[in-house]
Amino acid sequence: MTLPPGSGTVGVVSSTSLSTPFLVRSSQGGLRRRLRAVAEAAVTPLTLDDVLDNFHPLRSGTDLRGRIVSVEPETADAATIVIKPGRDWVGHEPGQYLQVGVDVDGVRLWRCYSLTHGPRPDGNISITVKAIPDGVVSNHLVHRARPGQMVHLQQAAGDFVLPQPIPRQLLLVTAGSGITPVIGMLRNLFSKAQRPDIDITLVHVNQAEPHSIFKDELRAHAAAGHLRLLEHFDDRDGLLDLARLEALVPDIGTRAAYACGPSGLLDALEQWYDERGLSLNTERFRPTLLTDAGEGGTVAFVDGTVVEADGATPILDAAEAAGVLMPSGCRMGICMGCVLPMKEGAVRDLRNGEITVAVPGETAPGGVKIQTCITAAAGDCHLDH
Repeated sequence: MTLPPGSGTVGVVSSTSLSTPFLVRSSQGGLRRRLRAVAEAAVTPLTLDDVLDNFHPLRSGTDLRGRIVSVEPETADAATIVIKPGRDWVGHEPGQYLQVGVDVDGVRLWRCYSLTHGPRPDGNISITVKAIPDGVVSNHLVHRARPGQMVHLQQAAGDFVLPQPIPRQLLLVTAGSGITPVIGMLRNLFSKAQRPDIDITLVHVNQAEPHSIFKDELRAHAAAGHLRLLEHFDDRDGLLDLARLEALVPDIGTRAAYACGPSGLLDALEQWYDERGLSLNTERFRPTLLTDAGEGGTVAFVDGTVVEADGATPILDAAEAAGVLMPSGCRMGICMGCVLPMKEGAVRDLRNGEITVAVPGETAPGGVKIQTCITAAAGDCHLDH
């Protein structure tokens, strides 16, 4: 490669300039800019960042990504995905989740998964994913993801974390994959050189024993005296009767309580705690949505795509099912990552039934911003996307 005249030398630096670091830095910065310009010209029509994405995708200063290191089966329908994150990963608190973006059939889909580890000396992170029926991303990660595959990441988020100082008595209630944020908490606590003196009771609910994620690890902790484990399997014990909770945990009123699992269990627990004036911390993977379907309609996009959407399905889900690349984030109505302007039409908030309407000439010229993950079509609407 032939460099442009003058690009191969910095020039003579006098003793005066040596006493002025700014001049030296300016010269070096100019050299870097000239070298980058040469490299950009050499890889045209690509950019230098395009090339670096292939050879150094985890570098600093670019979109945060991660490389899958391993896919470790946990059950027949669940696996732990170990990921080496990019250099800009800032870490997390046990109990938090992160957004993972996966390209499936040319469409980038984002989902939230809890981080399932405490400190790792290798600097990797891990999520444990349960494949759900018709779950495009979960099935891809559990059954088709392979080491070396790149995924997109966002920084960790969420406030389902233990306070400091940690309460001396804890009650943890989990069901199914609701164990994932809690296992991160436990691994962090039990990895310390001096394990905190904490009295922990864990009530863990599953449909059947073969579906129980981390059961061997949890039983080992119980055998070692680290916690009291109460396992409940629906096929063996029937549905969990919360009336038995006080009998299972006689000192329940004195314990700081954390629960994660399906909405039905969390709704029942929240009512149970509210009736007794007790505090409960919960983590939901999806918001509680209305079950009665309202009027649906069509969702039209600026590129001419039109999607038929019923009145009970979030616009985000309906559009993705039709192959539309949609912005998204937590999918719970929290992060605002799915917000798009609606130029015309009406949508219904699936959490409370509230209708939002956009009328050309009456609403703001830029449209009305809606959260597509928690709204459904309430008639025909047009999104500026």
